Amino acid sequence: MKAALRLPTVLLLVLGVGGAIALIVVATLADWLPFASLGDALPTTEVATSPATPAAPTTDSRSTIPGPQSQFEWGPGVSAERILFGQSAAFSGPAQELGKNMRLGILAAFQEANQRGGVHGRQLELVYRDDAYEPEAAIKNTQELIKQEGVFALIGAVGTPTSRSATPVAAESGVPYVAPFTGAAFLRDPEWNNIINLRASYYQETEEMVARLTEDLGIERIAVMYQDDSYGRAGFRGVRGALDRRNMDLAAIGVYPRNTTAVKAALLDLRQGSPEAVIIIGAYKPVAALIAWARHTGLNPVFLTVSFVGSNALARELGPAGAGVLVTQVVPFPTDSSLPIVAAYHRALAAYQADAVPGFVSLEGYLAGRLAIASLEGCGRAVSRACFLESLRRTDVIDIDGFKLRYGEADNQGSDEVFLTVIGRDGQYHPIETLRDMEQ
Repeated sequence: MKAALRLPTVLLLVLGVGGAIALIVVATLADWLPFASLGDALPTTEVATSPATPAAPTTDSRSTIPGPQSQFEWGPGVSAERILFGQSAAFSGPAQELGKNMRLGILAAFQEANQRGGVHGRQLELVYRDDAYEPEAAIKNTQELIKQEGVFALIGAVGTPTSRSATPVAAESGVPYVAPFTGAAFLRDPEWNNIINLRASYYQETEEMVARLTEDLGIERIAVMYQDDSYGRAGFRGVRGALDRRNMDLAAIGVYPRNTTAVKAALLDLRQGSPEAVIIIGAYKPVAALIAWARHTGLNPVFLTVSFVGSNALARELGPAGAGVLVTQVVPFPTDSSLPIVAAYHRALAAYQADAVPGFVSLEGYLAGRLAIASLEGCGRAVSRACFLESLRRTDVIDIDGFKLRYGEADNQGSDEVFLTVIGRDGQYHPIETLRDMEQ
């Protein structure tokens, strides 16, 4: 609406009152229309089915299961033959690539374990529902996954606003909430005894951004654009905190509504601050829209965004406009097969879906699946939710093919690693150690 308020003084002279209002309405609708149908596709009760892969038991098939919770004679989500995990994530809307790729990685890890006979003789399965990155749908899905499906644990949720809504539901039922795809600080509060985080926090990602901008490039004017919800505000607080530690002020602030590409008003606000760098906290479609519009209008600062953006999807959306865009990552480079964990991920991904393209998000999903497997292995055959959580806390180091995670009684975050990447002129991501390594 802020953009609309700036227009009439010019438009009235040309179009008159009626014409100006019409043009403002059209411009506003143009921002919102791509997502106008989201409400038609929020929660789904569709049960996952595996892609056509040869042999081996599938990791997400529910076709042989005759009934819900009553089948779990060993406790919620656990029978003599299987353990059932649930996932509520975005499988439609502007964040759908994140949900789809987290699911892909989890299922690749589960199938890998199942082909070896499962975990202590039990097959791992996943049932998922679409929340379209909307908090209300996440609540409904979480309730149904727990009460109707009887899942053992929830895994691979996508987003801060959805996790903020779903975590109290999971906590009330004592259901483990494993590896959500978000770096929000509230999930790292040690008072949560059912949450297990895999990744570094947004505070750590934004601290790395500000450190590199100031130390590597000597940049002083840093602006931020963020999504107007708990995810965006979490990233914003991270940037503000990093600047406060250096006695610096924000050059400008832009805000846009979640699940839209309505970024033009935010761009106008950013331009007023003449920033040398802009840190963007958002999903890939609006982030790409902001960068493309900025470049089109001649605003070319250093653009940076956090890992939640969905790196592969962002590069596709941006095309040639993506060159020089920086993205912090919280998992290793997904094509570096010299790393044992990445080589294992490649093998599992190819076995599960031969045409799948390796990426940061599906690698994080694979690590999430491997983390769940490691915890189950620590419990032995007598698995329970309490043992699952305690297994992680009592293990000094969880070594997943060289990717090491450490938990403790007051620490529910396994990794503190932040990696820096840049989109090159070839449209591909490249790992860098310093911003001085960027292509000139």
